[in-house]
Amino acid sequence: MDPLIAALILIIVLFALLATGLWVAISLLSVGIIGLLLFGDASLAQIGARLATTSWGASASWTLTALPLFIWMGEILFRTRLSEDLFKGLSPWLASLPGRLIHVNVVGSAVFAAVSGSSAATAATIGKMSLPELKKRGYNERLSVGSLAGSATLGLLIPPSIMFIVYGVSAEVSIARLFIAGILPGILLVILFMGYISIWSYFHPQEIPHEVTKLSFKEKLRISGGLIPVLLLIFGVLGSLYIGLATPTEAAALGVFGALLLSFFSGSLTKQTFSESLMGATRTSCMIGFILTGAAFLSVMMGFTLIPSLLAEWIQNFGLSPYGLIAALTLFFIVLGCFLDGISVIVLTTSVILPMVIQADINLLWFGVYVVIVVEMSQITPPVGFNLFVLQGLTGHNIFYLARAALPFFLLLLMAIFLIVIFPEIVTWLPQNMIARH
Repeated sequence: MDPLIAALILIIVLFALLATGLWVAISLLSVGIIGLLLFGDASLAQIGARLATTSWGASASWTLTALPLFIWMGEILFRTRLSEDLFKGLSPWLASLPGRLIHVNVVGSAVFAAVSGSSAATAATIGKMSLPELKKRGYNERLSVGSLAGSATLGLLIPPSIMFIVYGVSAEVSIARLFIAGILPGILLVILFMGYISIWSYFHPQEIPHEVTKLSFKEKLRISGGLIPVLLLIFGVLGSLYIGLATPTEAAALGVFGALLLSFFSGSLTKQTFSESLMGATRTSCMIGFILTGAAFLSVMMGFTLIPSLLAEWIQNFGLSPYGLIAALTLFFIVLGCFLDGISVIVLTTSVILPMVIQADINLLWFGVYVVIVVEMSQITPPVGFNLFVLQGLTGHNIFYLARAALPFFLLLLMAIFLIVIFPEIVTWLPQNMIARH
């Protein structure tokens, strides 16, 4: 059978399974088994043996040990007073900017992203404190909700990012270099988001209430005191990684220890919160590990059927330039992200997409940051936009209202992709120079 027809059949089977509500991991495993039976000329015994070895190979990776630790660190801080401290500590410094306290959504999300790595956790943590406060003060609700939906996606990009760990394992790219590469694009997105809020507020001054409180510099520092331990934790975890004192796994362990200390001294560490954070991290880590196993087995099947290399050859026949390939992949990822969560998008497509990317001579480190930004866009697109689901629970608005509110920030993410395509040094300059220095 023609490999392209085989690929089309398997894609239809995969989406049919996903449409039934079957777990993503089980759907991937099922498609892998079906593909080997139909197109790989393999017996059930051979499939069982390959499944066993693939499952072990996908899960027994030292690099993956950083994943549950970073997730646990975020789960611990999620249950502290961090969101309250963020709002109180950032408000005095941002109240004088155009847009005033709406900027707390952006900066607060960026700070929490640096200790969480999860977009949904960022949306929930910052939203619990900021949205009621902004509504009470009379800020435009659509801008408040939209800015939080967009800014919470920073949890996927600003290190330590769960997505970078998943991509690094799947594409065999250094996770430490990916973390470093995510810094400048993360700052770029913060600037774009804050710039949009400022411009919107300039043209709609009646929608932004006037903050009358005037504080001295000393008073601002006193109010922001609660942020100091969190900032020290961020610098400790990421600093130890960037200057080469710790591996990602060791930095993650340091982060868990620091988060437990913060939780203890803030009075938030109880037997219940400890148990809830541990179980939350376990559930998330198991889900990601299961998906990685399913995707690895699917990759094995594709290797036997030669689908990835033939698809790459088929696309190459179109004569697309690297820019044309990136444009096509952006559209592909956006559509796929409407139906799958970000982790599934990355692990499902890596084995198929990377041969094309390598053939087009695209830097895999740059491509990892690009993929994460595109996946960020899927967090605020219906029907499967995780950030939209979180905000629906917080605000009670329907998902289409929230999607319209987040649309400007979706377009800003698209602008960020355009900028890193035109200026790839935004991604590559920092890791190249830091690695060269060390």
